[in-house]
Amino acid sequence: MIRWFLQRATRAFGRKYQYDVSYMLDVIDVSRSAGARLALYPAVIGYRGLKNADEVIAGALLASTLDGDCGPCAQLVIDMSIDTGVSSEKLRTCADGYSELAGDVGLGYRFAVAAIAGDLETDRMAQEITKKFGRKGLVAVAYASASGRFYPVFKRSLGHGATCSRLRFGKQEELVLNE
Repeated sequence: MIRWFLQRATRAFGRKYQYDVSYMLDVIDVSRSAGARLALYPAVIGYRGLKNADEVIAGALLASTLDGDCGPCAQLVIDMSIDTGVSSEKLRTCADGYSELAGDVGLGYRFAVAAIAGDLETDRMAQEITKKFGRKGLVAVAYASASGRFYPVFKRSLGHGATCSRLRFGKQEELVLNE
């Protein structure tokens, strides 16, 4: 029964976002326990703090995901961010390499890039994020900065890696720089 429920919920998620969930279904088939943990992972990493921090969080999550992937996982982050009201144009601007022009989305994007690289600018940007969004916002951006790389690495580890692809930002399509 648990396996059926996990498979059903996973397939519904895949249909909603036009996302290939075959690696998730494989995990569920191997072990209900592993499938349940994979289903719970978004709850563990998905802390979002305050509603007004959606843009900075989306930018951080996009940067972290692009660091690990330039295909389906990145597209999923874009689609889910747009669903929460984040501007597709700001997301595209970051992916195109102009994050300084993307407001709070760009701030989150640059923060994640700096945190991943161990750049000293991370502390300055953390202070800026804290000033604008409070400590809850900073914690949420830290989660997003660290977590976006999980799924691409996990998928590749299971033999489900995907090649780079064009990303859709709403109705616009742009090439990813990693192609």
